[in-house]
Amino acid sequence: MKIIVANIENMKKKLLILLLILCTTVAHAEFKTKAKSAFLIDYDSGTEIVAKNADVLMPPSSMIKLMTLAVLFDEIKAGNLTLDSRITVGEHADYNLPEWYPASKICLVAGQTISVRDLILGIIVLSGGDASVVVAEHISGSENAFTSKMTDKARSIGMEQSTFGNASGLPNPNNLMTSRELATLATHLISEYPNLYPMFGTKRFEFKEHKSDWCREWGRTHTVNYNKLLFNMRGADGLKTGHTNDGGYGMVASAKIGGRRLIGVINGFNGKGHDALAGEMKKLLEYGYANTTGKTFFVPGDTIGEIPVWYGRMPTVTATVEKPFAITVNKTDGLKNIRVLVRYNEPVVAPVKPGDEIGEIIAQQNGQTIAHAPIVAKNKVSKTQFFGRVLKNIKVILGL
Repeated sequence: MKIIVANIENMKKKLLILLLILCTTVAHAEFKTKAKSAFLIDYDSGTEIVAKNADVLMPPSSMIKLMTLAVLFDEIKAGNLTLDSRITVGEHADYNLPEWYPASKICLVAGQTISVRDLILGIIVLSGGDASVVVAEHISGSENAFTSKMTDKARSIGMEQSTFGNASGLPNPNNLMTSRELATLATHLISEYPNLYPMFGTKRFEFKEHKSDWCREWGRTHTVNYNKLLFNMRGADGLKTGHTNDGGYGMVASAKIGGRRLIGVINGFNGKGHDALAGEMKKLLEYGYANTTGKTFFVPGDTIGEIPVWYGRMPTVTATVEKPFAITVNKTDGLKNIRVLVRYNEPVVAPVKPGDEIGEIIAQQNGQTIAHAPIVAKNKVSKTQFFGRVLKNIKVILGL
């Protein structure tokens, strides 16, 4: 076993970068909120900053639509749909149905077509439950079948508790999510769909293709995003609010200030409307920025070091990280007494493929581990031929 040690003060600037997903808790003064649940993490390090009832299953209301969008984004990423694709509205999404009268919607009519772009913006800005049903029926044939895709998607990204009864967030006993898992979902949306995520920052959306006079009139007064944080906090760029009478108000939000992104979740908040909800979320995010600081050391592709290879056609393999490696610490502690260690078995045995785990990187403060992650091979190293291995053994025997 071999260890490389680097003091933060001595590391070259080009090596000081950031990220890692782990569940470390930063200790500081407690954040107080009347919301039943609150959760705050540093996106880059994954470090938990605030957690109140973070693992309690609660109705997510319209925040469930984030999972509907995640499944839709996968279809776009796979090339099955484009933003300009047109989808036909089914009868279950028709605004004339009684369930849509009090609900958030775009105001659609069965038989009309709508672009995927407008469906996404309708879900994000107007919290369109009818748009969610259109997405579900197009992808899976029915909303009920679509919930299986939602569940599969959730499990694939580490959301083990969440359950789904529909795609729209309308009250359903099977619609249950935790604040921690909503933050996991937000992290996934931000990291995996960089070309689509900016749509969450859209402040206003006016649908131009209403097919009834009632909807055209309704649409003129429904254009502003329910996420009021976009209007009252710099750096805020998403994600989604929710509200039901039973569940109260909830929000999944993200803000990026000074290159540092935080993700917050509030649920079960009984304030007076979306403005009060945004104010509570702003307090949560500002608390995180005021009390903690972060540092990124390495991102994927950075060279951490050269690791010796046994029986390889090359003597070493380049080590990197598969995810950005970062830390989050209290501002009172700052970045004092931090060192970064790389631990690996010497030598690594060929063949080695890019992405193979070959060791780990560890960040310590005052001798305590505060972050760790795998290091992986950056390049391929093939195994040498038989006679090369024989020659290597002879050299070892002779001490050469």
